[in-house]
Amino acid sequence: MRTNVLGVGFDNVTMGEALSRGEELLCSAGAHYVVTPNPEIVEACRADAEAMAAVNGADLVLPDGIGVIYGAKMLKTPLKERVPGIEFGTGMLEWCAKNGKSVYLLGAKPGVAEQAAENLKKRFEGLSVVGTADGYFKDDAAAAAKIRESGADMALICLGAPKQEKFMARYGEATGAHLLLGLGGSLDVFAGVAQRAPEFYVNHNLEWFYRLLKNPSRIGRMMKLPLFLVHVATKRGG
Repeated sequence: MRTNVLGVGFDNVTMGEALSRGEELLCSAGAHYVVTPNPEIVEACRADAEAMAAVNGADLVLPDGIGVIYGAKMLKTPLKERVPGIEFGTGMLEWCAKNGKSVYLLGAKPGVAEQAAENLKKRFEGLSVVGTADGYFKDDAAAAAKIRESGADMALICLGAPKQEKFMARYGEATGAHLLLGLGGSLDVFAGVAQRAPEFYVNHNLEWFYRLLKNPSRIGRMMKLPLFLVHVATKRGG
């Protein structure tokens, strides 16, 4: 039974439990996908039925943002902990390197996925990255076909929300990959183009504040958090 937060059903798991489930999915027949919604994505889903269906259709729905944790607590259906998508993705990449599973990287600006691949191969000995492509493609079916041609076991789909969630829902089977992870801007971090927040901000659930300090133009997106909490409060009151 998933925990419902404004229509999005979250899996109530710890990071360790999420990784165990991800490993099971990767080793299972067929295509499976993982989404990592934060409050901004939940709000996008509320306004887009296709996005909501894509998110709720995932095999694993992880609470990425601390706002989701607060929201679930306000609704008196607390989740065990925040499960950041980039940390989940890193854990799965490490597991792939140790267990001979191949990976495809899709998303970001031209050249970023290639640099991310180089960095990840240095970081995780034995990691097999069998293909990369940027996110500036116009033909979704052709992008999925390239993943299939690579023979990748797992694919990181980093196209931003809700585009990546819709892509995985529509084309997961067509990619031939057993597991697809929707990880937003993670390739930028893996490539060194962007930096994750310092440990202090991470440990105090202030990554959102760090990103705002580094990029004030994000203020419009950040306003989705108070809107999300208003909607949660309204739901609780109703």
